[in-house]
Amino acid sequence: MPTTGFHQREIETMPRPQLEALQLERLQSTIASLRANVPVMAERIADVADPTSLDDLVKFPFLRKTDLRENYPFGLFAVPRDELARVHASSGTTGKPTVVGYTSDDLQVWADCVARCLRGAGVEPGQMLHNAYGYGLFTGGLGLHDGATEAGINVIPVSGGNTERQLMLLKDFAPEAICCTPSYALTLAELLGDAGPDCSLQVGILGAEPWSNATREAIEAGLGIIAVNIYGLSEVIGPGVSCETADRDGLVIMEDHFLPEIVDPDTGERLPDGEVGVLVLTSLTKQAFPVLRYWTGDLCSITREPAVCGRTHARMSFVLGRADDMLVIRGVNVYPSQVEHTLLAIDGVSPHFQLVVDRDGTLDTLLLRVERDDSESARSNNDLASEIKSEMRTSLLLGVTVSVEPPGSVPRSEGGKLSRTLDKRTL
Repeated sequence: MPTTGFHQREIETMPRPQLEALQLERLQSTIASLRANVPVMAERIADVADPTSLDDLVKFPFLRKTDLRENYPFGLFAVPRDELARVHASSGTTGKPTVVGYTSDDLQVWADCVARCLRGAGVEPGQMLHNAYGYGLFTGGLGLHDGATEAGINVIPVSGGNTERQLMLLKDFAPEAICCTPSYALTLAELLGDAGPDCSLQVGILGAEPWSNATREAIEAGLGIIAVNIYGLSEVIGPGVSCETADRDGLVIMEDHFLPEIVDPDTGERLPDGEVGVLVLTSLTKQAFPVLRYWTGDLCSITREPAVCGRTHARMSFVLGRADDMLVIRGVNVYPSQVEHTLLAIDGVSPHFQLVVDRDGTLDTLLLRVERDDSESARSNNDLASEIKSEMRTSLLLGVTVSVEPPGSVPRSEGGKLSRTLDKRTL
């Protein structure tokens, strides 16, 4: 069983008073850079006094993804283009992509953060990492690659897709670790079948989409690994903002580089530790693309209690969903993660599902597509559907239509992020 390690132990176990003093110093420097180098931000924060404590952060406005799109491509950069070492961007599936940049120092910070994640997850120097995140403008592939190199870990740069080749390389190269999306890990486990638990893999570093402990259990059983959750977003830096250790008691935030807040999704008011709200992040060391109070849209909670491994940085919970991914069905708020949690507690169905929202006249309808588990043959589709309907009504306080379908019917991940919802009301 992998055990947690350290990449920068002195920083990762820094006493909180010392850490918070460092955060304030770096916050002041970040705000000074925004005032001097980013005219759009300088205008937005012109009437806000420089912070003298971390509590003063709440006086500053939020930065949202729409701000990045309105200033596409380079309007929020804090350095000229000739000082950039790399540019990344989101997929842009809903319009113009959000573009972010890195200096060489930014890339070193990013590599150190990811190296901390990998070492904390239990991947050792000299071991081999099968990197099935996409390479290119998406931050996942190159982010994990550079972090693994920084940590002395061998990288197989497979990228996403071409699943048959992925399976061949897993068998032939015998890596100890894999990184990919959780949905793709489920796909690999399903295709490996009974051979999954006997493969060489020991640990999976999984992220880029919301998932749950129920999905973790299915992946661990299918691949014979421990599965740890890594979190990040390109607007802040990419993967490596936070990650679980091998102890899996929350995702440790790299607080010397990213200052977290949890706020009410409706009012924007800061919430106390332990309460669920929207995660807001401020970068503290980014040179090319510093962000001040970036509204991630991700719903979670945080704690600042020390971790069992001795790390002192704040830890965040699993992302429970996205504030902007919430479905409103007949006045009821529905999150895909809530459906997943309920579904995976029911015997006889696989972890794969899809929510299809439509409208019948003026009434919203919700169809839940699920698949039979091959190992379950005793019950009929009607019996399974009845149990799922009952459990979903209890969980969601909403009636749903359930379609129990053969294995392979529901869309699978081919290495990238997988959308669990199809909202036909917007088509």
